[in-house]
Amino acid sequence: MHDSHLHEYAETHGDHSRARENERRTWAVVVLTAVMMLAELAVGFWSGSLALLADGFHMATHAGALGLTAAAYWFARTRAQDEAFTFGTGKVYALAGYTSAVVLAMVAVWMGYESIARLLSPVAIRFDEALPIAVLGLVVNLVSAKLLHHGHDHGHGAEAHGHEHHDHEHHDHDHDHHDHDHDLAHDAHDHEHGREARAHAAHDHNLRAAYFHVLADALTSVLAIGALLAGRYLGITVLDPLMGLLGAAVILKWSAGLVRDAARQLLDVTPSMRDCRKLRKKLEEVDDVRVADLHLWEMGPGQRGCIVKLVTSEPRETAFYRDVIKSNVTVTHLTVEVQRCSHH
Repeated sequence: MHDSHLHEYAETHGDHSRARENERRTWAVVVLTAVMMLAELAVGFWSGSLALLADGFHMATHAGALGLTAAAYWFARTRAQDEAFTFGTGKVYALAGYTSAVVLAMVAVWMGYESIARLLSPVAIRFDEALPIAVLGLVVNLVSAKLLHHGHDHGHGAEAHGHEHHDHEHHDHDHDHHDHDHDLAHDAHDHEHGREARAHAAHDHNLRAAYFHVLADALTSVLAIGALLAGRYLGITVLDPLMGLLGAAVILKWSAGLVRDAARQLLDVTPSMRDCRKLRKKLEEVDDVRVADLHLWEMGPGQRGCIVKLVTSEPRETAFYRDVIKSNVTVTHLTVEVQRCSHH
């Protein structure tokens, strides 16, 4: 019986530059949110408007969550070379995103509670004071969303570049096999275009959480402006708490989705059962190979790990099996064990 092993790990330049760019953009949004929060609290205290004070404290929770997002980028970046993190610091993003999503859910519950309380016990609304601040808040939120959304688009492009660089670095076989590699990857995308595209776009749960916090604020501002205008010019004051309930429901749905997706990454849930089945099938088509063990998981934004144990009576070079794997799935960490056995 004979064993051979291959282990490789690669982090691309695109991964690091993308994270640094996302970190800078998130800090900019933190500053914008904090300034808006202080403005609302100041005007709220000055005018005696409870609505503005409440929204100011609501903004404070978002500023804290966005600060957590930025801190996660800083932590992951400064400890990227720390050997204590077995598979790197990519999971820090999912952990921060999960925590931020929980905060978002708490904000939604608080909004729902306040809205119901307002329905049961209506209070006077100072429309002339609340409207300008609500409009200003919407502008700040739209600017923040633009910053974070641009960072997400940039990251997606950088991820593609990083994968291309990774393939050139490690695929030292002939060009024909490289072409085959590209075709298989393209075929996989054709079959899973909708689901896989969404999964890749949502890899950075940290940035996604920040984006949802900003969207939640923007949605709240839009609903608040509509309700304030209806109350100011039509006298329909009941719309204010009703819009609050609607906003709370939408935000709660966003947070639940983010909690689910971030938790899957934290628990090392296989990102694609289809990829696992396809990889197993391709490997077992080689000679008399049997896949004894196969693990595929997400290590962080745009980074997948794969560990495979193969049993065969006619083992080839370990690099051959590596090429089969990498022509079917994109991975940054790969461990291959090949075991010779005459009976399997």
